[in-house]
Formats: sequence, structure tokens, C-alpha cells
Amino acid sequence: MRRRVLECYKLRSGAAAAAFGLVFCVCASMAPDRLAAAEVAVVMDEARLIRLPEKVATIVIGNPMIADASVQPGGVMVITGKGYGTTNVVALDRSGTVLMEKTIEVRGPRAHVVVMYRGVERETYSCTPSCERRIMVGDSGVYFDAVLAQAAGRNGLASGAPAPTGK
Repeated sequence: MRRRVLECYKLRSGAAAAAFGLVFCVCASMAPDRLAAAEVAVVMDEARLIRLPEKVATIVIGNPMIADASVQPGGVMVITGKGYGTTNVVALDRSGTVLMEKTIEVRGPRAHVVVMYRGVERETYSCTPSCERRIMVGDSGVYFDAVLAQAAGRNGLASGAPAPTGK
């Protein structure tokens, strides 16, 4: 632990930054190992299948803004990443006995994503194979709203809704 603290200390410059880095690294070194690696890793906006134990009656998600869960026939649960962070999922039987508890970590996409910053404004692009707009949590409000409106309009057209009129 001391070596890890010293390595973190070397990475900081300046007295205030060094003090912050030292405190941060010490706290991070003392964190339990089970928090370091989530039992279920999900990429934002993607789904992951988890096999449930028998006789599950209730599923509880700790923070539904981070992950969502739905139970499917055949004892399968679908976990969908909604926001960055860590939460948990608990499966209970009818009497309230805990049958399963897992930690879920939602991470951002790593492959084929380009994030562009213009000052404090952020835009995200999916580059598979050419770069196109993609909305991600953390994008600037104007960019996020414009892309969301375009996606909603396209989805509406695909479901047979009338074309939106220009304002």
C-alpha cells in the first residue's frame, strides 16, 4: 500500500495537488477489493443477460438511473446500462429471502467512439465505419437535445407516425 501511495504522489505536481493526490490515493488503496471489480459489467446503452436463480419473485435495482432490469421468461434477467456508475441488483423470493445480489458497473463505450470538446461543450460520435452523431450522458444540452429530437423523429417515421412539420 505504501508503494502505491508513493507512486500516486510522484504523479502530482505542486504542494496542494500533491496533498490531494496523496489523500485520494490512500483512500483508494483502502477501498475494499470487491468494489474494484464489479460482478456484472455493462456498457452504456447496451444489454447484458443474467441467469436468475429459481423462484425469483422480485428484482430490485439500487439506482435505476444507472441500470435497468427486466425479467424475461425462462429465468433470464436483462440488465441495460442507463448511466455511468455502480449500483446493485437484488433478487428476492416471495417471502423476501435474498436469492442473489450482484454489483453492476456501467461503463462508457470504448471502441469506435470519438468525443469532441469545444470549450466546455461535449459531442459524441460513433465511428463504425464512418463517424455519425451519437448522444451520450454528459454531452452538452444543445447537442444532446438536437440529436435526441432527430432520433425521435426518425423513430416516429419508422413506426408510421406523420412526418414532423418544420417550425
